[in-house]
Amino acid sequence: MKNLSRYYGKKVLILLDEYDTPMQEAFVHGYWDKFMVFIRSLFNAAFKTNPFMERALMTGITRVSRESVFSDLNNLSVITTTSAEYADCFGFTEEEVFRALDEYGLSDRKNEVKQWYDGFTFGSISGIYNPWSIINYLRSKKLSCYWANTSSNELISRLIQTGSPQLKIHFEDLLQGRSLETVLDEQIVFSQLAQNETAIWSLLLACGYLKVVKTAESDPYSPRNFAADQPEEGAETFFFTDMPYYKLSLTNREVLFMFRSIVHAWFAEREPDYNLFIRALLRDDVKAMNAYMNNTALTTFRFFDSGNRPSCANEPERFYHGFVLGLIVDLNGRYVITSNRESGYGRYDIMLEPLRAEDFAAVIEFKVFDPDEDKTLEDTAQNALEQIERQNYTAYLISRKIPENRIRKYGFAFKGKKVLIKKF
Repeated sequence: MKNLSRYYGKKVLILLDEYDTPMQEAFVHGYWDKFMVFIRSLFNAAFKTNPFMERALMTGITRVSRESVFSDLNNLSVITTTSAEYADCFGFTEEEVFRALDEYGLSDRKNEVKQWYDGFTFGSISGIYNPWSIINYLRSKKLSCYWANTSSNELISRLIQTGSPQLKIHFEDLLQGRSLETVLDEQIVFSQLAQNETAIWSLLLACGYLKVVKTAESDPYSPRNFAADQPEEGAETFFFTDMPYYKLSLTNREVLFMFRSIVHAWFAEREPDYNLFIRALLRDDVKAMNAYMNNTALTTFRFFDSGNRPSCANEPERFYHGFVLGLIVDLNGRYVITSNRESGYGRYDIMLEPLRAEDFAAVIEFKVFDPDEDKTLEDTAQNALEQIERQNYTAYLISRKIPENRIRKYGFAFKGKKVLIKKF
């Protein structure tokens, strides 16, 4: 910069793109403290004590000011995804995208492109599209995960994979098209990511993987008054934090497919164990299924027990439900795998409908041990099997001309890290 300033006779502009990418790498690979010493020194020399700088522009997806990275810098103007400034400059607007599709003879694909690549919101402006995805789509004319595949997503994958059961439950809800309601703090503190679930959702929003559906400023434990809703006259709002409160969902279909690929990769990495469970299931080997589930629960899962929290009684059931769905996902193509669908007199947990005549069908029901109802975990598993019979969950399979003797029924009972599987 000194040489540039002398040669051109004027001070220099600094453009620093993705300043936070090396921070993420340092956090993931364990040299965070050493890197912070270096980066503070670099920023001080380049952006504060540098006499040859006119002004600077830094871009990144995470705001990390509370790490004291910027503590020595003066006159910072911070623009985030919720800021009004430059809100329509961070991507293509819908008008620009639709005009480009018209020019490329793709006018009939507008709805598909909107589902895949729309959803980004900056400030109060929604309908912003990712330029990289749109440019690649115009070139190839194929719907695919273009932008989501340009980064490693290693930090995101690690945080979700090692997160609490509650975080995994919320993540499963997002993958199934539901929303998440949480407070957010735009100032990401990397040292808190492993313990603070709110920081993880803030990071996902900053990355563009989540979008804001609604905004509120009410206590999450009271009736919520979202800005897009009309609260009842006289309704009371309880303020509990100075951080904004949001309802979030996955940004678009491109992000959904990216996260599905991440989850699939987790199980691909554990292919020997994964295949052990599938082989046991295909053989109807309940003993091996029990051994696998209990070993995995003991060595992998964190302990959770909802016995003293009635409002959270379904969380362990949903956690195991999601885990078993992940285990059997590779049976897609051989089975139609459905979850929480109606059949008979209620909604089953998981159903396997075979695509080949020689394969069996299966219905799986999950139950949490309740000491008020059951004496043992075996009682809980038996209750799950009886619910399959009582609610006639096999009605759909029978309507598909599958003989009843070709339908297996499994009851999964669990209490914390203990699992018991029984069958009819």
